[in-house]
Amino acid sequence: MTHSSPLPLEGLRVIELGQLLAGPFCGQLLGDFGADVIKVEDPRHGDPMRQWGRERPYGKSLWWPVVARNKRSVTADLRVAEGQELVRKLLRDADVLIENFRPGTLEKWGLSPERLWEINPGLVITRVTGFGQTGPYAARAGYGSIGEAMGGIRYTTGDPDHPPARTGISLGDGLAAVFACIGTLVALRARDTTGHGQVVDAAIYEAVLAMMESLVPEWQVGGYQRERTGSVLPNVSPSNVYPTADDQSILIAANQDTVFRRLAACMGRDDLATDARFSTHADRGTHMDVLDEIISAWTLRFGAGELLDKLHDGGVPAGRIYRAQEMLADPQFVARKSIVTLMHPDFGEFAMQSVVPRLSGSPGTVRSIGPELGQHNLDVWGSELGLSSPEIEKLREAGII
Repeated sequence: MTHSSPLPLEGLRVIELGQLLAGPFCGQLLGDFGADVIKVEDPRHGDPMRQWGRERPYGKSLWWPVVARNKRSVTADLRVAEGQELVRKLLRDADVLIENFRPGTLEKWGLSPERLWEINPGLVITRVTGFGQTGPYAARAGYGSIGEAMGGIRYTTGDPDHPPARTGISLGDGLAAVFACIGTLVALRARDTTGHGQVVDAAIYEAVLAMMESLVPEWQVGGYQRERTGSVLPNVSPSNVYPTADDQSILIAANQDTVFRRLAACMGRDDLATDARFSTHADRGTHMDVLDEIISAWTLRFGAGELLDKLHDGGVPAGRIYRAQEMLADPQFVARKSIVTLMHPDFGEFAMQSVVPRLSGSPGTVRSIGPELGQHNLDVWGSELGLSSPEIEKLREAGII
């Protein structure tokens, strides 16, 4: 895709040393808004994300073109002094370094914050790990799933008569990346005042914990342990999935008092809004099961399309549960270009989610899909760092890039 107006992060240079998802998704978010994200990969295999994903047509990942979009790829072996020196040179004029290795790895490679600030005092160093840079667990290996478990979301996800479940995405990694991105932008704003960079320390378990609403004080103050409740939230009703005459499932969310009155009117049951069991939010939560039975009996009288028309006309939040095929066909997604399509050299038309959030004056764009391994070596190591062709070839032959 092309863009005509300047992107808000144009001129910002980000060096991404991370791999897999938590660090690279942070880089993707910055790249979406115009940052020049240079991804440094191992010259032998590259980021493992190049091979990840359930479906791999042509032996290639369908995940990589998304998480590596709007980035440039160079290669350097960070385990050897020559590769480390290349990255130090690259970081002299950079604004941000993103990494998600175990704590101590950068230090082992001679890329500690203190050493990097000697050559670039304004560098923001964003570090994404399972447990953070400090504390007794800092040195542990930490995947997103472990952070989800320790952060509380695994225990509360699923049906009460089954073991804790997981969502079907890498939620912990994604949340850590979003918070890392926020922290990076805050640190850049602080640099405008101080002139100095700082470390952004994003721990996966803390990113998950940050989303856990009032779970901690519910236990600490109220002595209440939040448990798994399947498709509903405790004491929030009606907000559930309801059946239709054509075997579809429609989600209706009408737990607020005013919205529940609108739902009762749609049902031709104004009496429900004044029924002592359902007249307040707390009452509806107490009698959730009875209310769900009443609503289900009503929704079963209609096909999904007719039911949704009634609910939408009545101002009641409701919708289908979408899969990818519904998203691609939905007029709201189409009108807002929520899914964009780029050309991939192997796959042809390649659809992926667009940039979030939307800015009215300087929106982000998806400008390119994930690059080939080392695709930009000549541009970066040669044109931008000034290495000659013989020097680049010598590094390549030695396996350093």
